[in-house]
Amino acid sequence: MKKTNVARILDGLKINYELREYKVDESDLSAESVAQKIEVPLAQVFKTLVVCGDKTGVLLACIPGGLELDLKALASISGNKKVDMVPLKDVQKLTGYIRGGVSPLGTKKQYDIYIDESAIEWTYISISAGLRGCQILIAPNDLVGAVNGKISNISRDVALES
Repeated sequence: MKKTNVARILDGLKINYELREYKVDESDLSAESVAQKIEVPLAQVFKTLVVCGDKTGVLLACIPGGLELDLKALASISGNKKVDMVPLKDVQKLTGYIRGGVSPLGTKKQYDIYIDESAIEWTYISISAGLRGCQILIAPNDLVGAVNGKISNISRDVALES
């Protein structure tokens, strides 16, 4: 099992976690696929999205894999009039991570991080360990403390809106 920079950061903070590796399918980087491979319910697999606010600039949003980011809610909570997803081509330049491996920990710069409030319902959640094929299971409160995150209602179930 390889140690990632994210794991080293957590070690330095003396935060408990578990690494879970899985085989990467480049054609399917979905949270659903990751959840199945690491045997964790989809609601506990959190994806880290990179967004840009019109006033604050870049921020990160961690939401459950089966849900969609509520851009209006995030804009309101973060003090922006609007936020938009950062183009995929800019994600690595801004975070140091590639798509499918973006972690809220260890980004090139320190960004404000918003974590969906559903995270605190779980004993642990899964986040990217900073590269494809490796996830970290971590207690939500430990993650919030490690990244100075803000717990917020920032996701929505698209299926319920149809």
